[in-house]
Amino acid sequence: MAILRDSTEEYRRALEAAAKEYEALGIERQRIDKRLHELAHSISTLNRLCGYTPTVTWGLTDACRTVMRNAGQPVTPSDVRDRLGSVGFDLDAYSNPLAAIHTTLKRLAEAGELQPAVINPPGKIAYIWHRPPKTDMLARIQARVNHDIERQETRAKERKKR
Repeated sequence: MAILRDSTEEYRRALEAAAKEYEALGIERQRIDKRLHELAHSISTLNRLCGYTPTVTWGLTDACRTVMRNAGQPVTPSDVRDRLGSVGFDLDAYSNPLAAIHTTLKRLAEAGELQPAVINPPGKIAYIWHRPPKTDMLARIQARVNHDIERQETRAKERKKR
């Protein structure tokens, strides 16, 4: 019985140490996230003050994909907006950028590129990058190609009728 008690006690100590480290890392993550947000804002402002403009023009969907792909954790639409600004994406073209981002993220989730994730505070929606399996991606590409071929064949038939 002494061996069993010793093992249980070791497990409890290991559990306690793991829980403490987990809490400490959570606090450190919050500090790092706050600093990253501050730096992203500074970089965005400094880019504009220096007159730098992006050399590649992206659409909102591709820009959101890039942000989500590189996030590595669940990201809220507000976070996406901030990160887009920090990389120099011009949101001034949108009367309500956050609404456009919400819509874009929702569509990416519906397409299977993102997965919704609920984070704290409870009910606040976030998304995380979800790379579909290659076989699924190939099936989508094949379906798109088949659709394009059918559309071209239909157009060719219509031209012959004229």
